[in-house]
Amino acid sequence: MSVGILLITHDDIGGALLETARVTFGEELPLAAAAVHACRRDDPERVLEQARAAAAGVDSGDGVLVLTDLYGATPSNIALRLKQECRQMEVVSGLNLPMLLRTLNYADLDLVTLADYAVTGGRNGIFRA
Repeated sequence: MSVGILLITHDDIGGALLETARVTFGEELPLAAAAVHACRRDDPERVLEQARAAAAGVDSGDGVLVLTDLYGATPSNIALRLKQECRQMEVVSGLNLPMLLRTLNYADLDLVTLADYAVTGGRNGIFRA
């Protein structure tokens, strides 16, 4: 078993990041992953239902790491509501490609450690030249 990854983002940012990860890793990602998006016109309750289903789909028993793009915005708020319902779930905001790739590179880690790696991967992927 391993941790599942769920991206909840504005528009299809998460889908685009997952597609880039698939190009990087090949079609088969090291962890089960899915993306749910929330557009401005979407009903948050409907997106929450989609997120519940997607989380269940990627959870093999070791929990789900939810990555969101912007803390305090609708996708993040939906993720935090979902976390209240799930015992084995961590939420990390500030999603970027380095965060996602680092997370996928450590498929053998437990949920809490993987969430920590996501944070450091995202932060260390930011560089000012």
